[in-house]
Amino acid sequence: MPTNSLILQTLHNSTLTEELRDAEVETLGALFEVKDYKAGVNLLHPGEERLKNSLIVLASGEVEATATIGNEQAVLHLLQPGDLAGIITFAGGNVTQISATVVAKTDCKVLLLERSKLESLLNTQPAIVYYVMRGIVRHTHGIVRRMNAQSVEMTNYLYKTGGRF
Repeated sequence: MPTNSLILQTLHNSTLTEELRDAEVETLGALFEVKDYKAGVNLLHPGEERLKNSLIVLASGEVEATATIGNEQAVLHLLQPGDLAGIITFAGGNVTQISATVVAKTDCKVLLLERSKLESLLNTQPAIVYYVMRGIVRHTHGIVRRMNAQSVEMTNYLYKTGGRF
């Protein structure tokens, strides 16, 4: 698939562009870079500076977000095409705030958007920036809702079993 088609298809499948018109998606798409990762490669991990200030959008393949809880790696989420990663530093947070490791489970393609490239639209097309940031908030809210539901499910399970495994 040609790079431009991959970018546009991925963006159309993402919460990032839900409120954008086709012409605005094309304008935004021109700001992205496509990067290939081999299975087993970390895209992000705590303290990582390499992709600092870049938003990652999964285009194809399988990517998993994990976190160390106690002494074990716990799977937080298996990303689907269109899902986002790297939100914390993209939104201005520090790399020390990253708690998850994002690793390619299979060979994959991701779209990368540097914050400075999105910010370059502030003077000429501020609505695109506004709607993209709303999309990031919606995506983040979905993550929080999913994690809250999983927490309630686990609490209910523990209550029903009396904490016995």
